Order: sequence, then C-alpha cells, then structure tokens
Amino acid sequence: MLTSASHARFHECFGKYVECSGNLWRHGDFVKGARRDTIAAMTSPEPVESRTQTRTQGRSTQTATLAEIAREAGVSAPTVSKVLNGRADVAPATRARVEDLLRAHGYRRRRAEATRSPLIDLVFHELESAWALEVIRGVENVARDAGLSVVLSESAGRLTPGRTWADQVAARRPHGVVLVLSGLDESQRALLTSRAIPFVVMDPAGDPGADVPSIGATNWQGGLAATRHLVELGHRRIGAISGPTQMMCSRARVDGYRAALETAGLPVGPALIANGDFHHEAGYRLGLELLRRPDRPTAVFAGNDLQALGLYEAARELGLRIPEDLSVVGFDDLPVAPLVGPPLTTVRQPLTEMAEAAAKLVLDLGREAGTPAATRVELATSLVVRSSTAAPAGG
Repeated sequence: MLTSASHARFHECFGKYVECSGNLWRHGDFVKGARRDTIAAMTSPEPVESRTQTRTQGRSTQTATLAEIAREAGVSAPTVSKVLNGRADVAPATRARVEDLLRAHGYRRRRAEATRSPLIDLVFHELESAWALEVIRGVENVARDAGLSVVLSESAGRLTPGRTWADQVAARRPHGVVLVLSGLDESQRALLTSRAIPFVVMDPAGDPGADVPSIGATNWQGGLAATRHLVELGHRRIGAISGPTQMMCSRARVDGYRAALETAGLPVGPALIANGDFHHEAGYRLGLELLRRPDRPTAVFAGNDLQALGLYEAARELGLRIPEDLSVVGFDDLPVAPLVGPPLTTVRQPLTEMAEAAAKLVLDLGREAGTPAATRVELATSLVVRSSTAAPAGG
C-alpha cells in the first residue's frame, strides 16, 4: 500500500509545481520508493492446473499424462509444463493448443482466489505528474476498502510494459492489473489469461480490442465543449495544442475541436494545430510558435492542463495577457488548475473516478473468472469555466 511518506513526497512536489508556475517536475525517487515490480521474490509458482479423473461408460480412467498431451500437441513435455505454470516464453498459438488439450483431458484450473496475493498492479505509461497522483488515489481508495495493497510500475514511455513484467506479475499473482495509457501485447495477454489474472485498461492509448475491458472518458465531447465555449465567446481564430497523435484520447479531443469549428462554419487551419506530448515543455515550446505567428490565434485549446500551463508561460514571455489578449482552455482539471493566475478554464476529466471504476471492474472480473463479455465504460467530461477565457479584444 502506498505509504504516508510516498503521499507526502507527492504533495511536496505538487507544492513546488504550483510555486514554479506549472513547471513539470520529474521525480524518479518516487517510483523507486513505491512498491515496484521487485516486491515479490521470483519463486517457482505452484501449478495452476490439477489432475482429475474422468468417467467413461461407467468406469474411472486416469487423465492423459503430460507426455501424452505433449505428443498430441506436437510439442515437448517442458512446453506443456510451461503452459501449466503460466510461463511467458510460449507462443500464443502453441499455448492455446496446449490449453485446449489440457481442458479436453480433464485438467481443471484451481480456484484462483485461493492463490492470489493481496495486491492490485497499477501500470503507468509515465509516472511523473499530478495526473498520475489522481489515478493512484482512485485505485488506492478501492484497494484499501478491499484490504489490498497497490504495486506501482512504469513502462518508461512505452505503450506496453517490458518483456519481463508479465512474468513478474504472474509470479506474484495479484487480484488484478490496471494499465494506464498502456496495453498488452499478445503474449502478455495470453500469460495473464492463462493464470486467471484479470486486467483492465484505463484511458487506452489505442484500441484495446473488443475483448479487453477498458475505462475511458468522453474525450471527443470534451474537445467539442472546450472549443464551442471559445466560439460562443466570439473567437474566430482558435488554435490547438494536442497530445501525441498515436494516443486515442488525444486524437478524440482534437476531433471534437474540429467538429466545433466546422459546426460553427469556421475554417480548420492545419497551421493552428500543433502536436505535443502532454508535457509542460511542449505547451511552452508550441505556444511560442503559435503566438509568434503574424496571424496568431486569439484563443487556444490545450490538450491537457500541463500543456495549458506551458502556454501560460509562453504568453507571459511574449507580453500577452490572459484572458485579455489570449484565452486558454485546458483538459483534465488537475488540482493546480484553480490555483494558477488566472484560474484555468478546463474540461474536467474525472480521473479519480475513472481509476476507481477500473479498480472495481478488475476486482469484479476476478470474482467472475471466465466471464466472456468485455466491458467498456466511458465517464462523462464537463467544462469548468474560470478566468482564463473571455471575449476577444475588440470582439
């Protein structure tokens, strides 16, 4: 479970964050201080299947041996053993073939509940901002009520965890895995499935697949509401600083921005859309580029609050006042948003509630192992109007 020291460390960083006008801190020590992937000793797990007897025409017959199943599957006996013990180094097609034969010959999975560790694994794409703190808080709320602890991992910017991660998770057998802005490759999914470890993707970077439970937000609607607010104030040249183009949430927000402009009969100028990375530095750098244009926008929709704060810094450097000379809308409604000057108009993404929903869903899936139906949930976003937006000068 996250320690009080870890929480204190986060709040200390958060205070520095506000004091420095939104400069994004990078705090590797937090990740090292949290309970990470080394929390469990890598001991050999006990088999996940047990031999049973089947009855055929009134007589009891012993199920096939592993060697017999190996011959029937066209693989070695050690490969069958790897499948039984949930090892990752088995090709997905081979794993599926062996598991089908194991089931056909009467091998039954032991009750997963009895062998689970009292943990929820929480995996981040990146773990370095107040955004992550809101997610941790939500998962921790659910874990605490369920008497569980939280293990934090970071995939260092990759959209899938590292190769050894799935082996470590399989060894410690948590109640479930919540992945944030990340996903799993085919072999990782097969391994967790074979060990009856449920997983849920929160705010997926791409399409997680029809059979992968996920929790998201109404990103398109949020982008639409943010831009429509600026249009209704009278702005006609509205720029956008998006997040990474490979992330589904980022693209959906920009699509909502485009839809609002097109609905209002305003042109969507490609030169007014800049692709960022959801970090403060990108908001500052791309903000300077947009605001130095001779036909600069009078308002900008930033893809998240961190980029909006970077844009604040760029505007100050160029001598532009917010909102008199430039209106700014962010996305997320982080705790810092009402504290900056002027308080930031933003789209509230219910991060803590999304994290709570993801944690509850993964625990529900664990209680109902084998349920085939995938679950997809989108929580509503809402526009929070503060002081960073106003009608354009002379408008």
